[in-house]
Amino acid sequence: QVQLVESGGGSVQAGGSLRLSCVASGNIFRINGMGWYRQAPGKQRELVAAIASSGFINYADSLKGRFTISGDNAKMTVYLQMNSLKPEDTAVSYCHFRSSVRDYWGQGTQVTVSS
Repeated sequence: QVQLVESGGGSVQAGGSLRLSCVASGNIFRINGMGWYRQAPGKQRELVAAIASSGFINYADSLKGRFTISGDNAKMTVYLQMNSLKPEDTAVSYCHFRSSVRDYWGQGTQVTVSS
């Protein structure tokens, strides 16, 4: 059974940084991409950043320059470095793996940014 376990969330003041990590366990057939999504209270889940197995990286336009995604397919690990955090970044962040068979999601980790 595949499990995605996130870590690194927490509370930080505006301007601070956090680094999220996600490690997958189990057997995932042919990972095509890994990424991070977030969901703020009362809002829909949105893409933060994604990295394809080809190495192509996609960021939400509003987050470019502040967030950096990195990952290792072989280690089934993906990271998200978040800098210059703002109160509007407060959300539950979810790790996501996309395989040729199905999508996998982590349980979510809370990121809270205070002003």
